[in-house]
Amino acid sequence: MKRDYAVIGLGRFGGSICKELSSEGMQVLAIDSDEDKINEFKNIASHAVIADSTDEATLKELGIKNIDHVIVAIGDNIQASILTTVVLTDLGIKTITVKAQNDYHEKILNRIGANQVVHPERDMGKRIARNVISNNILDYLELSDDHSIVEVKVGRKMGGKTLAELDIRAEYGCNVVAIKREQDINVSPAADEILKNDDILIVIGADNDISRFEKHLVIER
Repeated sequence: MKRDYAVIGLGRFGGSICKELSSEGMQVLAIDSDEDKINEFKNIASHAVIADSTDEATLKELGIKNIDHVIVAIGDNIQASILTTVVLTDLGIKTITVKAQNDYHEKILNRIGANQVVHPERDMGKRIARNVISNNILDYLELSDDHSIVEVKVGRKMGGKTLAELDIRAEYGCNVVAIKREQDINVSPAADEILKNDDILIVIGADNDISRFEKHLVIER
């Protein structure tokens, strides 16, 4: 069974990524060695299994080779994190994102094949999850429990259209507060502003509204 993402390690960071990806409709394989964690996520992730992620044969049996993006969010066990990354690299996983404990850990991860290394803070899970869903979602900052500001890159769905044509405020309840174009920043852009591919929009709104905006205009599949 093909799954879009796998999250290995369901602590605070990995768990928040798993929840966010799942809430966005992604197929997520959740892996942890702790049965209690798996029980917690069995109704959240598409599939949740107890497994030793350092065992190559086990990961093969789980079909990990069919997954394009694996997030290694193992907690304090640096050895397990490194060994898991080595196994995933050997299996040819296209994209591997790994949580690092410190700068030395990061150096090792970069050398053994991690595509992206993150040093997560308490509430970084949502930010990282949105980044892995789409390369067009560049940054994500929570302003409150239910409002955020997001930076998104203009792609084929918005390029060549004006803000008035897209009518983002009326359609999605979000406000475009600025457009970044190369070195220039246009604050409070006019409605007749024509968007160019690779422009960066700074958008503010309620989380539910931002999610709808991203799904319809930002994420490209």
